[in-house]
Amino acid sequence: MCRQRTKLPFSFLEIALITLLVLMTAVTVALLVLHFVTGESSSSNGKLSSFGSAQEEKYIQTNTPCILSDGTPPFQMGYANPDQVGGGLLTRLYSRAFIVAEPDDSRRVVFVSIDIGMVSQRLRLEVLKVLKSKYGELYRRDNVILSGTHTHSGPGGYFQYTLFWITSKGLIKPNLNAIVNGIVKSIDIAHQNMKRGRLFLNRGVVENSQINRSPYSYLQNPAFERSRYSANTDKEMVMLKMVDEKGHELGLISWFAVHPVSMNNTNHLVNSDNMGYASVLFEQEKNKDTLPGEGSFVAAFASSNLGDVSPNTKGPFCINTGESCDNPQSTCPVGGASMCMAMGPGTDMFDSTRIIAQNIYLKAKELYASAAQELTGPLRSAHQWVNMSDVRVQLNATHTVKTCKPALGHSFAAGTIDGVGAFNFTQGAVEGDPFWDNIRDQLLGEPSNETKACHQPKPVLFSTGEMTWPHPWHPDIVDVQIATIGSLAIVAVPGEFTTMSGRRLREAVQSEFGSHGTAGMDVVIAGLCNVYTHYITTYEEYQVQRYEAASTIYGPHTLSAYIQLYRGLARAIAMNTVQDLPSGPEPPLFNVTSLTLVPAVSPDRAPANKTFGDVLQEVNGQYRVGEVATVTFVGANPRNSAENMTEHNFLTVERYTSISGSWQVVQNDASWDTRFYWTKGSSSQSNVTIEWHISSGTEPGTYRIQYFGHYRRLFKQFHPFKGTSAAFEITNL
Repeated sequence: MCRQRTKLPFSFLEIALITLLVLMTAVTVALLVLHFVTGESSSSNGKLSSFGSAQEEKYIQTNTPCILSDGTPPFQMGYANPDQVGGGLLTRLYSRAFIVAEPDDSRRVVFVSIDIGMVSQRLRLEVLKVLKSKYGELYRRDNVILSGTHTHSGPGGYFQYTLFWITSKGLIKPNLNAIVNGIVKSIDIAHQNMKRGRLFLNRGVVENSQINRSPYSYLQNPAFERSRYSANTDKEMVMLKMVDEKGHELGLISWFAVHPVSMNNTNHLVNSDNMGYASVLFEQEKNKDTLPGEGSFVAAFASSNLGDVSPNTKGPFCINTGESCDNPQSTCPVGGASMCMAMGPGTDMFDSTRIIAQNIYLKAKELYASAAQELTGPLRSAHQWVNMSDVRVQLNATHTVKTCKPALGHSFAAGTIDGVGAFNFTQGAVEGDPFWDNIRDQLLGEPSNETKACHQPKPVLFSTGEMTWPHPWHPDIVDVQIATIGSLAIVAVPGEFTTMSGRRLREAVQSEFGSHGTAGMDVVIAGLCNVYTHYITTYEEYQVQRYEAASTIYGPHTLSAYIQLYRGLARAIAMNTVQDLPSGPEPPLFNVTSLTLVPAVSPDRAPANKTFGDVLQEVNGQYRVGEVATVTFVGANPRNSAENMTEHNFLTVERYTSISGSWQVVQNDASWDTRFYWTKGSSSQSNVTIEWHISSGTEPGTYRIQYFGHYRRLFKQFHPFKGTSAAFEITNL
């Protein structure tokens, strides 16, 4: 709403915002001009810090850790918070690939779960291009599914659409290349280790791990529909268990709907959040006496219809007063929407991540042990590219509607209770704000009447489908895809479906299979696959325009369009007419440069009378279980290592073994109990602080901490170094 002002035409805050927006626009324009002056072709050749894989043919797997960001800018992808730049490493990010093939190798299906926020169109196109160069037509757009876990603490910078350049400081080639190479490497390992095996399916309910963060939207769905379900979130986990023909354990894929936002938008450490940590817990359970990222068993905890599902189970409350802000606008009496946040269940974000991960892991462990429903039958896959800006949907015999050019509503800028927005934006806005609309019109242009009408009742904040310079701001061409493994149908969706949207889609696909002679299909939604298109709400949820609806970019009939499209894929698979499906309009691959605000790495310097790796603050001589061992070193920019080394490890915790007289690595930079902090100082100097949070079960003994890095001289000369703490004792006393 427009405020009434008595003296000044704008508040000081609004004047500051206008100034900031003008400056940002000027910088963006300058960068885009630079893009055209220095244009070059993008390449998938880059340094790999390594990744992980599961394979099958049923499957075998070997994990190697891959860091996709390096403790420095760009923004971490997910919250779009300009203050959330990388500052270190909590856990490594992995790609976990699974290949299923028929015994005669006539058909294959590839599923890859990746510890990133989402799969971008650019990323998928680059991966498919590399796979084609290696394997010809074996791995294709129809039988390869790339799914992001949706961690909000991974890297940005791997998108080709302009909106995502702005929110992640441009296209950052080292990040794009590392992710592409990591995914391909995981598929390579899977491909090279195929063995005969068996698949088993199981389902079970996960308790105390999620809430609906937009319950007022959910309540707009018909009462008769809501009455069919016991909760306003999907609590069911679907588990796919893999063993070889001799019964040896190989791996699993689990699908469960929860946002990986236990680590909130104040976090600066790269990590895979609750779902990624659940994977690590399960893998360490099966790969005994190995470090994270090692061993043959692979556990992928993949995303599903998590659009309105939060892990912050204490619910929303006003951080300034402590009172509940569980209301339709998620606002507080004092401070408004910016004070309304959800937290929990732990004492801090690290504890909350651990608790949610533990809950998910324990349910998966139970389902894995009892899985008895064997999957048999053929493999099938179907894929189409669709122009989602112009899909005509037959609602019934007399009514046809269509989707819209992409646009974001005012409530998009409000954020959610998991990561609030800024200024005076609130969720549930069904009217625009003249103040913000005027700024938008001056800087970006006014939305057309057609777009405004198509998106009603959404008040359009950004008409991204009408913004095309220097490239489109949002995708028009979108992937829809289904792969079936026997009676399991994996519906790969290009965004974040809400709880009820996911339920409707699953039922529609299952019904379509059943009506064409393939009854009893188990349908699972795999989220954030292949290209990112924000959220998908139901038509009813769309009417109240909370964050998820404002972010449903193709308009109020987006879900109906997807249901129609996925029904078509299911029908083609059931009737064995996939070959007759039109492939659709191929998406563009833009000639994007390394257009980025991330500064180049400058030469590193050590303080006077010090060298890289020297200890600045030493460990204590003795610690007990439950305490934190901390050491600070003279450091160098971690991008030197992440961008130029293939198998780099930033830290180790080592235990002295008196029998052999040597040091044994017991923790590394992929371990949950270690934390790597990089602090940039003045004059190209920096420090690295390593923490080891000593957990229960740690053996008493003598330990040390080592730090590994590379410093940069002029002319891009990189030199390795290491630092070693003093030895210290761990006691039980």
